[in-house]
Amino acid sequence: MTDACALPAAPTTTSRKGKRFAQLVADAKTRIQELTIPQLKEWQANGKAFTLIDVREPSDYGEGHIEGAVSIPRGLLELALDDVVVDQDATVVLYCGGGSRSALAADTAQQMGYSNVLSLAGGWRAWAE
Repeated sequence: MTDACALPAAPTTTSRKGKRFAQLVADAKTRIQELTIPQLKEWQANGKAFTLIDVREPSDYGEGHIEGAVSIPRGLLELALDDVVVDQDATVVLYCGGGSRSALAADTAQQMGYSNVLSLAGGWRAWAE
């Protein structure tokens, strides 16, 4: 007698139709610009006008963030970005923990019409070093 509720056995071979996270990030990085930590520090020192957005989770932001950053978790970016950055030609710098999620977020922001969006290379971890 077989259990009608039993799950089928997992396949022994993997056929993948979509891209993995690393592939999505690599693709996004071909379409976006990245800003280095020294460049960001120079911008801050020179008073360059830009909006800095932390796309990590609120708990990560609460544990520490770059001064002046606004928290918009990546999962809410499409809903909240227009409220934080009204001018789609304004300079926007996005960062996450290591630079991958912010690359995806920058790609999304460009798709939304933002023309001057950068992802912080290395993210929070590089900043905190």
